[in-house]
Amino acid sequence: MNKLLRYIFFIVTILAITGDDIFAQVADMRSGLRPSSNQPISQLNRSGRVGTNNSRTSKGKKLEAARNRFISQQLSLTDNEARRFWPVYNQYQQELTAVRVLKRLNNSSASVNGTEQIDKEIAYDNQLVTIRKKYRDIFLKILPPEKVSELYKSEREFTDELIKQLSERSVRAGN
Repeated sequence: MNKLLRYIFFIVTILAITGDDIFAQVADMRSGLRPSSNQPISQLNRSGRVGTNNSRTSKGKKLEAARNRFISQQLSLTDNEARRFWPVYNQYQQELTAVRVLKRLNNSSASVNGTEQIDKEIAYDNQLVTIRKKYRDIFLKILPPEKVSELYKSEREFTDELIKQLSERSVRAGN
């Protein structure tokens, strides 16, 4: 599971750097819709983002926007549900991202004490689980259980489709 999360994070980072507009393609392909030119780039403002490269931030926002469009379509939120759900979901994503960044930084530096690095890795995994549990309870106050379940399935589906398209692009490129 840990390798899968690293792989996903690596792929998302590479996509953000390369500038491919795959994110919108994934959401549009799954939804059967064509993107409109007046659609907002993102519903999420992440001022605490690592890196200050505007291009990179813009590409991250494209990913967020595509994911949000996909989830919105999958959940078929009412206006009231959407008004209450999106601010909470955005906060949820920010908390998950903050822990994932710390986890990635822990993995990028070889610690003299390997046991300490492993313990930190496990602690970060526990934090991710704690965040998911906390927000599950909050989401259940906003949405019916079926929609909360669909939310988690949709997130996985979006990620799986993203990985699939990246793999296909890699094969076509000869890598």
